[in-house]
Amino acid sequence: MKKYRPNVAAVVLSSKYPEKVEILIAKRTDVDAWQFPQGGIDEGENPKEALLRELKEEIGTNEVEIIAEMPEWLSYDFPKKIAEKMYPYDGQTQKYFLVKLKPKAKINLNTEIPEFKEYKFVPVEEVFKYVKSFKRPVYKKVLEYFKKEGYL
Repeated sequence: MKKYRPNVAAVVLSSKYPEKVEILIAKRTDVDAWQFPQGGIDEGENPKEALLRELKEEIGTNEVEIIAEMPEWLSYDFPKKIAEKMYPYDGQTQKYFLVKLKPKAKINLNTEIPEFKEYKFVPVEEVFKYVKSFKRPVYKKVLEYFKKEGYL
């Protein structure tokens, strides 16, 4: 039986939304990969609390407005190398949120334990020019869902 780590993830829109629809992607410090901010849910935390904590830890701000959340949890398996590092977990099950940065929010990647070294805002259709990893199928589902709901 596979074991999945509970996790939250954020599709972060710039403060220019809805006039301009652009999504934050960030480049990891440990591997050559771009992704959305995400992280584990701590014991006793609900997904929204975890989301705000993770955003603060990863992009230096949690000054966001939650626009929507995906109703179902999405799971993926880690590639073998990552699974070894993330033992005892075989993958993650994620709750996705669509959030918009508040006008005065400042992104700061120089956090206590920096996870990202670079970030950019890209149009929805350009996300997959950067995201090449095993997370792609989940990202596709998430973006399609928020698009279908009329947010993107």
